[in-house]
Amino acid sequence: MTDISPLDQARILSEALPHMQQYDEETIVIKYGGHAMGDEETAKNFARDIVLLEQTAINPVVVHGGGPQIATMLKRLGIVSEFAAGLRITDAATIEIVEMVLAGSVNKQIVGYINEAGGKAVGLSGKDGNMVKASKTTRTIIDPDSHIEKAVDLGFVGDPEKVDLTLLNQLIGYELIPVLAPLATSKEGQTLNVNADTFAGAVAGALKAKRLLLLTDVPGVLDKSKKLIPQLSVKDARKLIADGTISGGMIPKVETCIYALEQGVEGVVIIDGKMQHAVLLELFTNQGTGTLIHK
Repeated sequence: MTDISPLDQARILSEALPHMQQYDEETIVIKYGGHAMGDEETAKNFARDIVLLEQTAINPVVVHGGGPQIATMLKRLGIVSEFAAGLRITDAATIEIVEMVLAGSVNKQIVGYINEAGGKAVGLSGKDGNMVKASKTTRTIIDPDSHIEKAVDLGFVGDPEKVDLTLLNQLIGYELIPVLAPLATSKEGQTLNVNADTFAGAVAGALKAKRLLLLTDVPGVLDKSKKLIPQLSVKDARKLIADGTISGGMIPKVETCIYALEQGVEGVVIIDGKMQHAVLLELFTNQGTGTLIHK
């Protein structure tokens, strides 16, 4: 980093004031993805930024994934996953490892980094305090031979149905930073793995969060000529899905944004989590970063 003069530093801090005021006492949910976590350095910078938010009277809530870490652990233990329609089938042996990695190592690592940076993080999963109840996910695939649509059982995978805020309301606004692993409980008391983006959308909606930031490994939504689209309404986003501008893995991300807005979030931003201080750039600077999707 080039050395900037103390005067420039002061000016930069001063320019952040209106942004800080905009988010004063507001809740911001940040989804921190498996690949966005990157190396230790990146993770520690992320943790510092989260502590900075908390220091400026913003209430951050972190939801994390852990796909790459789960895959590594399954491989180490020699557990082979079956896939259907490109989706991992989570059997009883797999969900045990998923819970171990998400609610255990990944969750506590993030908590450790935030605490090391001077915050007070509390690591939880959607199972704690009955926070997130989910129902088993059903997907259908078209059988390539008979062309008949058939249901696929993805195993212990769920979609959020109900979010109970009792526990989060005990933490938010009391200098505590919740760090949530995307696991939920079914009506039958089974542990279900929930897609981290969807989980973050459900929690952000229930909290009526001012912003949901989805940290991904892409800069945001790109137009046909691969230029970043700074903001989109839900109507625009649906058009871009229909005409194929938004395609592939970006479709479920944008659908999660739309879902979160329908749940009550004010705005959802897709940003590149690998960029240094992405969260601060988005919240505290004029130009922001990524794509903002709003109603």
